[in-house]
Amino acid sequence: MPLSEPAPRTAIHVRRVECHGFEREDGLWDIEGLMVDAKTHAHQRRDGGTPRAPGEPIHQMRIRLTIDLDFLIHDCEAVTEASPYSGCGDIAPAFKALVGLKIGPGWRRRTLEVLGGTRGCTHLLELLGPMATTAYQSTGRARAARDLQRPSDKRPYQIDSCHIYRSDGPAVLERWPQWHAGAKG
Repeated sequence: MPLSEPAPRTAIHVRRVECHGFEREDGLWDIEGLMVDAKTHAHQRRDGGTPRAPGEPIHQMRIRLTIDLDFLIHDCEAVTEASPYSGCGDIAPAFKALVGLKIGPGWRRRTLEVLGGTRGCTHLLELLGPMATTAYQSTGRARAARDLQRPSDKRPYQIDSCHIYRSDGPAVLERWPQWHAGAKG
C-alpha cells in the first residue's frame, strides 16, 4: 500500500542511497555503497560560489568494504566524487581505519569512535549503516550454507530483532523451531 496523498508541495532535495553486494572469486565479499545528494533548483556552491545546476550532485560519495563471511573487514576504499567543499574528499583515506573491524552489534557506535567528528565525514559514515544491512542480506545464504557444516547451539541473531522475528511468532517457529518461545527444552 502506498503512502497517502500528500499536501501540495514542491520538491527541494533528493538523496539517493544505493548499496550492492558482490561475491568475489577469492571467497571474500565486496559491499559497495553510493550516496548522492542533489537540489531540484539552481544554487551557488559554498566553496567558490560558482553555480550548481538543478540535479547536479552536491554530494556523490562511494565506499567499498571487502569482508568475509564473519563480517571482518579486510579492506575499505572511500572516494568523494562531488562535495560542497574542495577539501571534503581529503578525509577519504582515513576510512582505511575500518580494516580489522567487524560489522555486527555496536557497529554504529564503533564507526563513530573510529571516524566520528573531525576524524571522518558525516556523509560517508551515514552510508556505512545501509552497507552493513546489505552485507547481512548479501551473504545470508552463503553463511547459512557454511553454518550447516558447523552446527551451533548459538541463538540466531535475528530473533527478537524486529516484530516478525519475535521469539513467540510464526516466523521463528518456521525458521528456528528449537528457538521458538513455545519450544520445549
